[in-house]
Amino acid sequence: MWKSSQIHYGWIVAITGMAVLFACLGLGRFSLGMLLPSMGTSLNLNYSQMGMIGTGNFVGYMLSVVLAGMVAKTIGARWTISLGLVLVGGSMALISRAMGFMEVMALYVATGIGSGLANVPMMGLVSHWFSKTNRGRAAGLMLSGNGIAIVFTGLLIPGINTSMGPEGWRTGWLTIGVLSLGITAIAAFFLRNEPGDKGLAPVGGAATLQPPSDSSLPGKKNSNRGTMVHLGCIYALFGATYVVYATFIVTAMVNERGFGENTAGTFWAVVGGLSIFSGPLFGWLSDRLGRKRGLLLVYALFTLAYVLVAADLPNPFLYASIAIFGLAVWSVPTIMSAAVGDYTGPARAVKAFGFITLFFGAGQITGPAVAGVLADNTGTFSMAFWLCALLTTMAIGLTLCLRPPAET
Repeated sequence: MWKSSQIHYGWIVAITGMAVLFACLGLGRFSLGMLLPSMGTSLNLNYSQMGMIGTGNFVGYMLSVVLAGMVAKTIGARWTISLGLVLVGGSMALISRAMGFMEVMALYVATGIGSGLANVPMMGLVSHWFSKTNRGRAAGLMLSGNGIAIVFTGLLIPGINTSMGPEGWRTGWLTIGVLSLGITAIAAFFLRNEPGDKGLAPVGGAATLQPPSDSSLPGKKNSNRGTMVHLGCIYALFGATYVVYATFIVTAMVNERGFGENTAGTFWAVVGGLSIFSGPLFGWLSDRLGRKRGLLLVYALFTLAYVLVAADLPNPFLYASIAIFGLAVWSVPTIMSAAVGDYTGPARAVKAFGFITLFFGAGQITGPAVAGVLADNTGTFSMAFWLCALLTTMAIGLTLCLRPPAET
């Protein structure tokens, strides 16, 4: 039994979750934007191929989302997360030896599979370890791991490329792969599947058994299923848009705006620095204002960020876009992780989060591929960013129609 009177073990789980997301998404996904320019030059990749590499990662992620719930049910969330991290770290280390597009593509699909196996159960643990009034903050704390990883890669990768030359991207992939494998050991040691494993109740109160009581009410189960589809559609629009910005903003700055790679990397690190506060800030706001109002606010911010970069305005507007995006970037996953627990209860939270992540994954698969084709055909990423602004405006409309969860 956890004896400490100073900190609930749930916060140990959340801090470990921050390290998990640092590895599985922060390094496994968001390092790609920093590695693409030099890797693309070395391997002679065009924009469409760059987009397809990102899309391949999301295909792998989506495949794993289908499997994550079943794997977690069989071996538990703790070991599912650890397995996913092994796959993330191992595949990224192997990318450092790749000699062409197809090798990178296949290995990055494997990275995506590992990312899903680690991320989905990790976010689902929020509803087990935290009560409704604390879920937003806990999810936000975990999501800040993504921001820390962006700062890390934004500073690390340009330095490696400067010191090691055109093939420095290989050392970059190897470094983040080995680091992810190290985090696997941390996750396996500290994570627990349930508060009961430590003889505890969730942070903020006793466990609630919402799903059994919900399913006993006529029509309630179907109502929640419809709401999960609604949430999934909103989440899909986030997936389709943020990933275009995260994947191509550095490439656009280098190739279209004339920034040096080191300077672009510094701006990417700024995105990461601001995003460290994104999850905790908007998780706290959604705990206070409600999930619906939180989503309306963040989608308005995303729309503004995309418009400012799409309009090809002077550089100060680009800087404003970067700042807004960084501040808002992890808000939607934070709010969604908390929302599924609000609607379905802890026992169904992992499955429900996996379900809406299918929509999110579909958006991610589409976004980079479409953006890459648009850039090849137009010679600029401007049209892709305009499309992102249109899609986040649609998300605002869908969020306005979202019904509140039942009081429990």
